[in-house]
Amino acid sequence: MTARDTMPAARILHVDDQPETHEWLKLALERKQYEVTVATDGQSALASFTTHRPDVVLLDHELPDQSGLEVLRQLKTADPMVEVIMLTGHGSVSLAVEAMREGAFNFVEKPVEFAVLDALLDKALAHRQLHAEATRLRLNVERRDGLGRIVGTSPSMRRLFDLIQLVAPTDASVLIRGENGTGKELVADAVHERSPRASGPIIKINCGAIPGELFESELFGHKRGAFTGALADKRGLIESADRGTLLLDEIGEMPANAQVKLLRVLQEKQVRRLGETRMTTPDFRLICATNARLETLMADNRFREDLYFRINTVVLDIPPLRERREDIPVLAQLFLQRYAEKYEREVVRYHPSVLQRLMKHVWRGNVRELEHVVEHAVIVATGREIQLRHLPESFRSGSTVDDTSPLCTLEDVERAAIVRTLAYTRGNKRAAADILGVYRPTLYAKMRKYGLMAPQEEAATA
Repeated sequence: MTARDTMPAARILHVDDQPETHEWLKLALERKQYEVTVATDGQSALASFTTHRPDVVLLDHELPDQSGLEVLRQLKTADPMVEVIMLTGHGSVSLAVEAMREGAFNFVEKPVEFAVLDALLDKALAHRQLHAEATRLRLNVERRDGLGRIVGTSPSMRRLFDLIQLVAPTDASVLIRGENGTGKELVADAVHERSPRASGPIIKINCGAIPGELFESELFGHKRGAFTGALADKRGLIESADRGTLLLDEIGEMPANAQVKLLRVLQEKQVRRLGETRMTTPDFRLICATNARLETLMADNRFREDLYFRINTVVLDIPPLRERREDIPVLAQLFLQRYAEKYEREVVRYHPSVLQRLMKHVWRGNVRELEHVVEHAVIVATGREIQLRHLPESFRSGSTVDDTSPLCTLEDVERAAIVRTLAYTRGNKRAAADILGVYRPTLYAKMRKYGLMAPQEEAATA
């Protein structure tokens, strides 16, 4: 069984300026159940690539408008996973080496025997399939404790991760909602990195940080002389997001006049710079984020209802940290390791009283606040253990305790720490014991105490 037998009909783009070559090769490939698109020069090849997203490109080295090597570079920039087989009537070792260095799968001299080309296509498709499988496995491994740089094992975060995985491969507009410090930008990154646009840019705009009088110029760009101070043409951020993703953070802060123009862009798929008559058609995916209730802003006529329904095809809600306290030990351990390495400290664990205190904190600043607290503690700690005295004064005084949440005992904290550490080490008990600062027999005893050990493990360690 070949690679093509385990995949849907593979898409092939053949780029050559010789019509007779197109004719026989297209006929031969279609007999092998390939879907074939043809292009006669570099520009049409890149346009066709954007439209059809082929699996393999058969690329002639000599094209009328640019070299095949230049087209190869642009193709690999647009999609690093696409396989490109270079074809040339003037082969040389140096040319082949350069093509392979630029990412070509193989390099073949013309005239090409179809049997040879057919075998190469099968190998290229198998190589692409292996890459896709490796990516899938990597994402599955990520899913155990988080997604990319987003960490969490709570049910609410698992649901968020599942929804990200579903929406990312589409081009649907996404609205991310969450309090400050919950990680809205990280969620946007996760969507972009798992989308077909991952090789393109992600342009991020904080709508609340740009002065109102400059907002339209930043977003849409301007032509020289469009207004006082416009000394040169300026490309807008929407245009810069072409073939990528545009993140509009704090969308609720967008000025009313800019909302009208953004709505027109989303409806017409075209952008016009200030002072310009010519329209451009950037291809971008829109992600918006907000910590405000847009429904309240709409009721106050501060946000357009028609724009709201344009941007929220899929809504991703990020729960605040106080609603997923079971994630605190995992996050705290992650930040401890990160900053211990950054500041070259020997600290490796928390005193149980510190974990209990972290579990009871209000966390108005969410994950960002937890990260800053741990960074502070790592900097001031002098040994291998973070103790209460290493936390900021507000923690030591107890002035930020959440009195509305149920109390927990030290045993509750200890059990949670063991569970999260074992999850973090993926069941490696030696590594978990090192992180927790106990001997392995002690860890086994505590696991038996809290009912965390399987019967066969209990028998083996008794």
